[in-house]
Amino acid sequence: MKNYWIIFLFLGGCHQGEIYRYAEGKIYGTYYHISYAGTDDLQAELQEQMELVNASLSMFNSRSVISAINRNESDSTDRLFRRMFQMALKINEVTAGAFDITVGPLVNAWGFGFKRTAFPDSLRIDSILRFVGMNKLELKDNRLLKQFPEITLDASSIAKGLGVDLAAEYLESQGIENYMVEIGGEVRVKGISSKKRPWRIGIDRPEDDVTAADQQLQMILGLTSGALATSGNYRNFYIHEGKKYAHTLNPKTGYPVQTEVLSASVYAASCMEADAYATAFMVLGLQQAKEIIETQPQLEGCFIYLENGKIKTWISAPLQEKIIQEGR
Repeated sequence: MKNYWIIFLFLGGCHQGEIYRYAEGKIYGTYYHISYAGTDDLQAELQEQMELVNASLSMFNSRSVISAINRNESDSTDRLFRRMFQMALKINEVTAGAFDITVGPLVNAWGFGFKRTAFPDSLRIDSILRFVGMNKLELKDNRLLKQFPEITLDASSIAKGLGVDLAAEYLESQGIENYMVEIGGEVRVKGISSKKRPWRIGIDRPEDDVTAADQQLQMILGLTSGALATSGNYRNFYIHEGKKYAHTLNPKTGYPVQTEVLSASVYAASCMEADAYATAFMVLGLQQAKEIIETQPQLEGCFIYLENGKIKTWISAPLQEKIIQEGR
């Protein structure tokens, strides 16, 4: 799911004796931008790494591993699917089910998935909920066993983060120590930019603007390591009979979430983990999200939320130290 909500900021210009190269293009229905210190053109290799996610986890690719599993044509998994599944299972447990990749039928029912259907009523949602829950899955001997054939997986809330990680890991395998990988607003960095300073990563101010034409920043962080992912409901939504329906769904109720949180940004070592937790925090709401941030030492977070009609921000202390500029 997600995400154009974090944007990266880097200014061009290289210092004498060090070359920064840039790669950009389309992937996963969005755009990627990669900057790294190195002499070799790695665009093709990086694209190949990111395409591995499409081959494994894209519901829009009829030949992908996840598509075959969804059609009950196969229960075989590949390395990337298993990597995704283990992380998804861990975060499902930590968030008490708020993050769940079995929401595929719900995503389709609400019109945000790879199938378009009529607007759902409560009876339909109740019938779908029987097939939602990661406790209905088991990974055994590299095979994914489903309790019901109707179970449909949707990895969009974690797959893009994995794509960022694959590109970053490839750069590190080539001995590259300074890089920034950004796909559709999800970012992983290491080292410094061509300006010889931490990478400047912006967090958007949440505003209902599907075009992002009037995009403004809530804050800018200076990062030298780690990944940042943001989830929010202010871009991907639609209006039906005068009511707003956002794309983040609660796996327990089957309905789009309605909490005070406008956007959730998560900082973690891997973008896959940050990606998934950001989605879960939109479901959980402010208080529960803060509790998880405070009990999971590998995570930091920033939540922009509404309180009595006013926009407020909560940010964990270590991440607050990385703010280099706040929005005006």
